[in-house]
Amino acid sequence: MIHRVLVAGALALAAVLVLAGCGAPGPSASPVRLPPLGARFDYQLGAAYDAPTGVTVVERDRTAAPARAGYDICYVNGFQTQPAESERFAADHPELVLHTADGPLVDAGWPDEYLFDTSTEAKRAAVAALVGVWIRGCARHGFAAVEIDNLDSYTRAQGALTAQDNLALAAEYARIAHTAGLAIAQKNTADQTRRLRAAGYDFAVAESCSRFSECDAYTDVYPAVFDIEYADELGADAFDRACADPTRPPSMILRDHSLVGPDSAQYVYRSC
Repeated sequence: MIHRVLVAGALALAAVLVLAGCGAPGPSASPVRLPPLGARFDYQLGAAYDAPTGVTVVERDRTAAPARAGYDICYVNGFQTQPAESERFAADHPELVLHTADGPLVDAGWPDEYLFDTSTEAKRAAVAALVGVWIRGCARHGFAAVEIDNLDSYTRAQGALTAQDNLALAAEYARIAHTAGLAIAQKNTADQTRRLRAAGYDFAVAESCSRFSECDAYTDVYPAVFDIEYADELGADAFDRACADPTRPPSMILRDHSLVGPDSAQYVYRSC
């Protein structure tokens, strides 16, 4: 393990470099392009494939190329590790993940993902320095916006994190994204929508907001809301009823939970 003195010094330096003025999104260095309202949307995190006919907004993982169907959103896991990167991240940055007596604290729903430690200003600065590289990479590769996932990691942190810890880091992500010329989307965490909007978030990407009756938490605050419902949760009939609701989000799709491509028998995609 890195000597504690070196770790503390690295965290302090990151705090000076990254969090000067953290908490406000700050001005954009480049114009930010917002997503079109009511556009057909696809959520392609499990596989990248040609966008369905009529789709002009596509979200893909930061490791994939933009779809270039019109408006590209880049997925970044800003509060937890990605499964394939978890062990390496914990080995390289043990001070930046939460730990239990048994090892890194995992997300029970995604047991290959470790929770970032956002509990201090210095640790938030160090995480932001690393994730900021990914965000700027999204801009460099041609994405128009970034979506930051797992803001609600504090609800799974066994009391080690607070909402305020994560909101402070979320505000820094907004500043980084806007400086890079990217719009930024809130992901889930419906109860924090107004605070995130005030911190500079531009639109929302929600999962299962119809299933959990919380879509209005987003549509009351953001003009552009992209909602993903899942076939194994909502089902086709309930999706039809949700589409007929005049208060639904302007862009809503039904997908298979694994987000596979159309060459898989499990693939589901419907839009309204």
